[in-house]
Amino acid sequence: MDFRQLEYFLAVVDHGGVHRAADALHVAQPSLSQSVRRLEKELRTQLFHRVGRGLVLAPAGEALVGPARQVLRDLDQAREAVREVGDVEGGRIDIAGLSAVSTDPLSVWVAQFRVRRPQVRLRVEERDRHAEVVDLVKSGACELGVTVLPTPYDGLAQEFLVEQHFMLVLPPGCEQDLPDAVPLAAMRDVPLVMGERNTASREYVESVLRAHGVEPAVVVEVPQRGAVVPMVLSGAGAAILPLRVALEARQRGAVVRDLAPHTSWRVGVVHRPGRLTPAAAAFLAHTQDRLASWSRAVERRMAAGESLVEASAATMAAVEQRQRERFRRSLPVRVDAPDGPDGPDVPDGPDVPDGPPHGTAPTDR
Repeated sequence: MDFRQLEYFLAVVDHGGVHRAADALHVAQPSLSQSVRRLEKELRTQLFHRVGRGLVLAPAGEALVGPARQVLRDLDQAREAVREVGDVEGGRIDIAGLSAVSTDPLSVWVAQFRVRRPQVRLRVEERDRHAEVVDLVKSGACELGVTVLPTPYDGLAQEFLVEQHFMLVLPPGCEQDLPDAVPLAAMRDVPLVMGERNTASREYVESVLRAHGVEPAVVVEVPQRGAVVPMVLSGAGAAILPLRVALEARQRGAVVRDLAPHTSWRVGVVHRPGRLTPAAAAFLAHTQDRLASWSRAVERRMAAGESLVEASAATMAAVEQRQRERFRRSLPVRVDAPDGPDGPDVPDGPDVPDGPPHGTAPTDR
């Protein structure tokens, strides 16, 4: 068994077939097929079931995916050990994300990093339970796991990143007579739209309400988290959502209020002990820098008299525009460039974050 065989095996897994894998790797399809067959012969087991003209992972193949990814990461790490760690020119990051934090804040962090480091490839695996995220990291299938901390599982390094704030989101027209922060104890008769049961976010929201003597009045339950905001906008009920999701609903006319007391959970990263690959280390460093910059920007606005919602919304509008402009400047397809070959320059100002708000409130609140 050699690293090329493992690389070809994972390419078939990731691209869903030999032909697409060969195209992605720029190798001849027969060569790739022969490599996979030789690997199966060495291991004395089938890694794929041949179904018609396609391939489906066999149990042995599923067991090999995690260790194979770890072997290739270790090889990349060995190659990069002789280079400058900060000079990340390529690589791949496999991330396991708790579904409750994959849309916000993980998707934001990935987008920010991809624009900054376009040579790095990223893959996100989403899971509903903490234990499933941990398992993907422990097995080596993913290098990083983004989840809610602390995790009650031993054997992994844990690093706190940010407090993710939750807000009350109501249909348009509900702003009259609502305080800036709605007491949780006043939520007793508020009809709620929630995602499906047995997910981390729903369990958290229900536990917070019950801790304040409120039995959640769930009037609509939807299996897809993306359906919650349209339901609220249509008047089906209210929802308690992460800050960034709430702000996107606000842009569409929803009424957003803070909760009293402030409601948040701790989001962080888990990984196997030891040195991370340069790409993963750069991802974490970049994310931490953007989080600090975001907090400073929001705090400045709040010091000037804006509420948390107002400060976050204004900052989000500015930084999303910056992020889109960076992508536009790097887009290879161009019709014209009136301000020069690279378009208008958008300089980085001090302490101005270059991505959306990560669903966070300032950490000292």
